Amino acid sequence: VPSYTVRVCGCCGPLRPRYKRLVDNIFPEDPKDGLSKSDMEKLTFYAVSAPEKLDRIGAYLAERLSRDVVRHRYGYVVIAMEALDQLLMACHSQSIKPFVESFLHMVAKLLESREPDLQVLGTNSFVKFANIEEDTPSYHRRYDFFVSQFSAMCHSTHEDPEIRTRIRVAGIKGLQGVVRKTVNDELQAIIWEPQHMDKLIPSMLFNMQDSEDMDRVGHPSTPSVAGQDGEENPAALAESCFRELLGRAAYGNMNNAVRPVLVHLDNHHLWDPNEFAVSCFRIIMYSIQAQHSHHVIQQVLNHLDTNNKNTPRVRAGIVQVLLETVAIAAKGSVGPTVLEVFNTLLKHLRMSVDFELGETSRRNSGTSVSSGRGKESEERIVQNAIIQTIGFFGGNLPDYQRAEVMMFIMGKVPVYGTPCHTLDTVKIGHQGTKRIQTMLLSSLIMVTSGFKAKSMAAALPPPFLDPLFSISLMEDSELRQLVLEILHNIIDRHDNRAKLRGIRIIPNVAALKIKREKISKQDVAFMKKHGQQLYRHIYLGCKEEDNVHKNFELLFTTLAVLTIELANEEVVIDLIRLSIALQDMALTNEENMPMFIRCGIMALVAAYLNFLSQMIANPPFCQHVSKVIELRNMDAPYLLPEHIFRDKCPLPESLDKEDKLLYFQTSDMAECLAGPGYNAERLSIPYVPQVTDEDRLTRRKSFVDTISIQILPTIILSPKCNLKSSEDIPLFTQYLTLFSDTTGLEEQEREKRRQVMEKFQKAPFEEIAAHCESKANMLHDRLAQIFELTIRPPPSPSGVVSISAGHTQYQSVPVYEMKFPDLCVY
Repeated sequence: VPSYTVRVCGCCGPLRPRYKRLVDNIFPEDPKDGLSKSDMEKLTFYAVSAPEKLDRIGAYLAERLSRDVVRHRYGYVVIAMEALDQLLMACHSQSIKPFVESFLHMVAKLLESREPDLQVLGTNSFVKFANIEEDTPSYHRRYDFFVSQFSAMCHSTHEDPEIRTRIRVAGIKGLQGVVRKTVNDELQAIIWEPQHMDKLIPSMLFNMQDSEDMDRVGHPSTPSVAGQDGEENPAALAESCFRELLGRAAYGNMNNAVRPVLVHLDNHHLWDPNEFAVSCFRIIMYSIQAQHSHHVIQQVLNHLDTNNKNTPRVRAGIVQVLLETVAIAAKGSVGPTVLEVFNTLLKHLRMSVDFELGETSRRNSGTSVSSGRGKESEERIVQNAIIQTIGFFGGNLPDYQRAEVMMFIMGKVPVYGTPCHTLDTVKIGHQGTKRIQTMLLSSLIMVTSGFKAKSMAAALPPPFLDPLFSISLMEDSELRQLVLEILHNIIDRHDNRAKLRGIRIIPNVAALKIKREKISKQDVAFMKKHGQQLYRHIYLGCKEEDNVHKNFELLFTTLAVLTIELANEEVVIDLIRLSIALQDMALTNEENMPMFIRCGIMALVAAYLNFLSQMIANPPFCQHVSKVIELRNMDAPYLLPEHIFRDKCPLPESLDKEDKLLYFQTSDMAECLAGPGYNAERLSIPYVPQVTDEDRLTRRKSFVDTISIQILPTIILSPKCNLKSSEDIPLFTQYLTLFSDTTGLEEQEREKRRQVMEKFQKAPFEEIAAHCESKANMLHDRLAQIFELTIRPPPSPSGVVSISAGHTQYQSVPVYEMKFPDLCVY
């Protein structure tokens, strides 16, 4: 009887449940007629009136749809999905949860089919569902299947290009729907887990690669999907979805969102060339919240570390991407990542130099020349990219952070005689050290460009100034040029360098309209403390034998900028004394400088005194300078910058010291400056550069000093002294002169005492203090060297203690191998 009752209920329409009859009525006999609107309104009214029936309505619709899909009755499938969509839009109650499960089950059925039309139909329904805002979160609903299926559709390889595009667009829209449905639901945070991001992100990037206009992709102001074309363009739609996903990423989800991007770029070899990689990270940086920028930078830095042994072009591509990210992040907040960025970049700069020098040494030992040169040039690409990143990042930071970065980079520049913890110069040698010095100073030029310090003391503290000046003593013209350019960037706070470009006799300085302000008290104190140091390095930099035209141009600009920014009456007198000392150095030529250097110094002095005389607006001074320049034009044009720095300028055989009209005279200038404001009497005190610790920081001077201390006593006292080389004779002669009878030098000694007395009576206190301090430093250095030579434990037959790899070792020295001084042997 029960079975009979069931059969009767199944066959007789009036005995069927009402919800089934209402569902059946919406399907016409001919599917081409479409959904019956009046019957659909009845079904909707019933569903709204009896929401507890929604789950049964959904289950029955799902049953009919599954049967129609199997029977390929696609017209009824479309009607069923349309009915489902309308029910979803109309019903918003707690009872809709079970109905949604049936709906998602039906969408899954459509997506599983191989018919593109059904897949697109199911996707469109899911997108409509994703746009519905539910009142309460779902505790048990999962979208794992939809993420996988939509991702697979994004990678469609259908033979028909048009159908392939439709499927890919549907897949991207589906992923966008999943993102919208899940990112705002706290219970669906699982979408940010790696297993889902590893499918979502590559699917979007895969379609973005097909973009024909790579320049447009990634621009912050360009809409990704615009108009009708954008709706059916997989690349533009994928970009829009990618931006939306990143824009919704929270603090803890950034790493999971960025890591798949790096993996995709690796797997598809998109770092070389890296246009697509750059566009991707532009999109990322402009889409995420500004406070999350340091997460992205950190990910790229870690990826650079991971690829530290990859090809140079790949590393250069990653560094260029880092440049793009920091360029955008520097405009906002980058947090604690600043120094870490520089630390990582400096480490990779050192590694690149190691790789390049390693290739050079292998090439010299017999490797292929062509491959070696190619490798070397590629490493230069990496190094240039790192320098640009360092400079650009530092140059876009706020001034307070930029000052810290300047100190940080300067602390990494290897300087002879100073400890350098990060960039050890022992293994890379002189050539590698010079390369790193050049590159780091180049990056410092970029960092200091546009830096406007309120006071020189804050911009040039001793920990920055001392190593910078030490590099200016190196016997390398390029390094000295870089140091001067850094000084210009910092000292020139009113952008006057462009007006002073090129060393020349400026006929009318007033026409340049130079901007200047009254020197502040802080800057006056800075010049009293560090002025002598500045003058000393200008003086020593002028007489370097490898100076070229650019060196003299930069030296002229240095003097001019000092005059504009930091010169009061006292500094003006010091700069004139420095100029006269440079002129005397070129005339006396005690160091046998080449004629070009001597004439270049004379031209530099002429150009500067012409500038200075007009800047202080002293007519007699201007007249004296103009008279000397006019005579030089007629009789000695090689002493003027317009001639000596011209190609193939004829050089004189000697400079006539007796023709005083061709040179600037101290007495005449003192007479011109006599009067209120200037202490012209100080001009009679010759300028002498102070000797400081920086002398021993350069390779050339420290080497000579060490040799003279250690070798000379041995030469003099040894009974086997045999001076055969030409280099030993002058050294020996000087040593004998030093310890010989000085009766013939009494007159010179009295004159020297008189000069010392005069100096201590008329020189400023700061100069005297600096001179005495340098003497004390030299004395301490000499004593330390003597103690190091004398207080040294003698070799012991029992062994010498040495520590290596953390373990104490004893190295025994046999008596017959010990070397004793000559005086101990008899």
